[in-house]
Amino acid sequence: MPKMKKRQVKKGRKSSGPTEQPEVSRVKMPYRRNGEMFARVTDIYGQERMGVYCEDGKHRMGRIRGKIKKRVWIRKGDLVIVNPWEFETEIKGQKEKCEISWRYLKHEISWLIRKDKIPENLDMNSITL
Repeated sequence: MPKMKKRQVKKGRKSSGPTEQPEVSRVKMPYRRNGEMFARVTDIYGQERMGVYCEDGKHRMGRIRGKIKKRVWIRKGDLVIVNPWEFETEIKGQKEKCEISWRYLKHEISWLIRKDKIPENLDMNSITL
């Protein structure tokens, strides 16, 4: 009986040249009736917590939603959609909390900028820490 040969492991995909930006047909917008808004990630604290600067001018502690926690990598400077917690009691000297529910890709951000949907105060150069 002959020995079976080991299967060769594929070493990754070979690209056939530069990839093109996908054409934008739909972009998720914040649902204002539920209190969702645009925000920028300013700090990364670890676990699933991040510091975000929201379009209403407040710094909040953001928590990545469980549905996207393992599927999406969020980095400093990313544009996200957040949903502030309404049930939280305000404590003086402590940041409010919110839930990060969506992260935009580069081609979606460029589409939002072209259509003038992003507020001007969310420019990374204008955010005060």
